[in-house]
Amino acid sequence: MTLTAPDIPHANLEHAAYLALQTLAVRLHDDTEELFKGEGLSVTQFNVLRILRGAGDQPLTCGDIAQRLLNKDPDVTRLLDRLDKQDLVERVRNQHDRRVVLTRLSPQGRALVDRFDAPLAALHHQQFEHLSPERLSLLLTLLQEAAGQNSTTTR
Repeated sequence: MTLTAPDIPHANLEHAAYLALQTLAVRLHDDTEELFKGEGLSVTQFNVLRILRGAGDQPLTCGDIAQRLLNKDPDVTRLLDRLDKQDLVERVRNQHDRRVVLTRLSPQGRALVDRFDAPLAALHHQQFEHLSPERLSLLLTLLQEAAGQNSTTTR
């Protein structure tokens, strides 16, 4: 016998929602990891590259990058080291404070991120194409409410 939402007690409903969100998050993450695997990138590494692209010509510190990451990584320095070895980022010391290392996207890094724009959009379309735009908008609103965010705020 399958229970429907109205048949599930409130505490179990919350747990069922949690499990459904976790299951979906893992599936979406795995799909995205698969997309980047051919380039030897993780989702977190790609997130860093997109953060740096979004910063434009403004280089960022490790702290700036860490604050903007979707999934928190305790060792952003090591993450940046790996991207630097792949020539995807450029790192320089701050001229005013030599203790501070600034990171910007390299031309190769920008080309890589730009190259993934269309495939990533296609993947997201495939992941959510079964939902109408209205249902997708409702899902987004509900997720923002569940996260305690204003429904007009997006990340």
